[in-house]
Amino acid sequence: MKKEHLFLIVFGLIFVTIAVVFLTFPRSTFSKVERRELKTFPSYSHEKLRSGEYATEVSSWFSDSEPYRDELMQLSMMLKENMGLKWQDDEEQITFHESTPGNSLIPADAAQAEPGDQRDIKAFDGEIADEKTHTAEAGILIVGSVPKIRALINYGGSPQGGSSYAAMVNEYKAKLGKEVNVYCMIIPTAIEFYCPPKVRAGSKRIKQELPTIKNVYGKLRDDVKAVDVYTVLGKHVNEPIYLRTDHHWAPLGAHYAAGALASVAGVPFRPLSDYNQKTIHDFVGTMFGYSKDASVQQSPEDFVYYVPKDDSYVTTVTQFKLDKDFRITGEMPACRGQFFHNFKDGSSQAYSVFMGGDAMIVKVRTGVKNGRRLVIMKDSYGNAVPSNLFGSFEEVHVVDFRYFPKNIVKYVRDNKITDLAFCNNVFIAVSESAVKNYRDMLTN
Repeated sequence: MKKEHLFLIVFGLIFVTIAVVFLTFPRSTFSKVERRELKTFPSYSHEKLRSGEYATEVSSWFSDSEPYRDELMQLSMMLKENMGLKWQDDEEQITFHESTPGNSLIPADAAQAEPGDQRDIKAFDGEIADEKTHTAEAGILIVGSVPKIRALINYGGSPQGGSSYAAMVNEYKAKLGKEVNVYCMIIPTAIEFYCPPKVRAGSKRIKQELPTIKNVYGKLRDDVKAVDVYTVLGKHVNEPIYLRTDHHWAPLGAHYAAGALASVAGVPFRPLSDYNQKTIHDFVGTMFGYSKDASVQQSPEDFVYYVPKDDSYVTTVTQFKLDKDFRITGEMPACRGQFFHNFKDGSSQAYSVFMGGDAMIVKVRTGVKNGRRLVIMKDSYGNAVPSNLFGSFEEVHVVDFRYFPKNIVKYVRDNKITDLAFCNNVFIAVSESAVKNYRDMLTN
């Protein structure tokens, strides 16, 4: 048999096999790698058929819901990794992304922020090793080696960024008046502390987050209380305060930050010895899906979180109904719920232990009797903060800037809120769409 005939037969068999798999095998509905629901078969209408929209939607569904999608993606990642296609010497390929992430070792007062001028934040000067790095998809910076890979999203914001955010926070204070304390907590992300020095020094695109944070704090009204979590976190960079495989910080970092907020607010704060430590093993978070880098999947970590030993708190949840585009279409009646949710070892959803999601209003009535009622205005970084304050405030309310169709001023008045804290990561502070959402909440 001639070589060309053998070649045609082999590739013909491969083509037929692929066609059979794609046409007859069950199609994927959810991607764990990309952490999203895959497209469903489109609904039919004569109008969509005539316009060509129906054919486009069918084609999109067919390519998006391929059988064994995750397995094929992971195989592709591994092949690229083994062929050396992921490793880069040019860190300038990193791009800017705007986000829409043992008790005995920690002193009881470690989470407390030093009192004083919260706007005078010093640059982080800790020692971080110059580890091996490469860039993955979407410009994700991969630092270190398996099994301790750390994946970082680059920050490219301007030192003058966040001015609109500061103005918005000031508007809240003006609307709420002197009877409501307003706090501003801008949370740095992992790259601020864990970017290798040689990469940062050699890159024109990786910017420091501190100038943006200081710009926001410098433009706040005198009666808005800035909370310096940057300095607090910088003192604990050798502890697991950020997740390696997820874009969020770790619950330990949120605990330290909550202590800083409690100190500025002048309320008591419980040490970690007052919590039960829980662990979800073999966690690989969002950075695997973002980077599509096999080394991230090969570097699972422990997701450690803390549940108050005092379980006298009561959680009430108002859940919002969303359409496929995550727009609010309805509201469920407020009902008794749970703050902490359980996930098995290996679950990529471990960060959702806090409240189980974002599209809701959560109200927690604690056992504290001090008349202080806090509402936390947050993105997903803020999910890990509230439970650290159950021993600090009589009530803790949680509101996500993406899912709040009500008027926030009315909500504050109706619930006799005494304290309102913005808990947002620095990417949200430079997001004009986030600022718009917050402003809309003042006029809904």
